[in-house]
Amino acid sequence: MYRFEKLEVWKKAMDFCELIYQKSKIFPKTEVYGLTSQIRRATTSIPLNIAEGSACRTKKEFTQFLTIALRSQYEVVTIIELCYRLNFLLKADSDLLQDKLAEIGRLLQGLINSLNSKVVTNNQQLETKN
Repeated sequence: MYRFEKLEVWKKAMDFCELIYQKSKIFPKTEVYGLTSQIRRATTSIPLNIAEGSACRTKKEFTQFLTIALRSQYEVVTIIELCYRLNFLLKADSDLLQDKLAEIGRLLQGLINSLNSKVVTNNQQLETKN
């Protein structure tokens, strides 16, 4: 349906994954199976769900995967805040990550809204034809 590699949100999510891997290297070794693993899994879930959803046959299915990506974005917001509170991240790093993540969230929501409005428009066209 969509070439996910061309989607700006996918590109930004991939860049964000790289950044998270860099920043989480400094987390305490005791967190390797805790927050380090959790933030990496939740972060990679964002571009993975965008890519997987792009292979769906319908806009409705694609929207479901984008919604999962958006939920992962919310999860990462919370993990970043927790990492900051536990002093695993500096304020400047936390702010930078939150800003980049907010942009990804806006792009995801915009894509979801765009797909949903097209579905509504198509349904409205079907209703007027009948």
